[in-house]
Amino acid sequence: MTSERWQDLFGFLTGLWLFLSPWLMDYSTLSHAAWNAYIIGAALVVFEAAALAYSTIWEELLDMALGVWLLASPFVLGFVAQQAAAMNAVIVGVIVIILAVWGLLEDVEIRKWWHDHHFY
Repeated sequence: MTSERWQDLFGFLTGLWLFLSPWLMDYSTLSHAAWNAYIIGAALVVFEAAALAYSTIWEELLDMALGVWLLASPFVLGFVAQQAAAMNAVIVGVIVIILAVWGLLEDVEIRKWWHDHHFY
């Protein structure tokens, strides 16, 4: 994968948004929701910064896992009733998953593997 993909930069900004969102959206006092945003947001920022330097399939798969966690986290951590925090987690999760899948689809090695192993 190339390090110049816009998905990695957008993923970095999405992680930064998630990290800052408890303060910007005024849910920093909701401990489960806020800590979820801090931890997952920081992880996204770190992984996407690394991907800007050297992107791999594992980074995209990890992003997908974090996106799925964000979708489930309001229910698992019990902050589904806090609408702003829950919707933020779900929307960011969907964005992260879309960016990761898009990144995988643009990967030359994955397309070559698919072509070599897809039976028509």
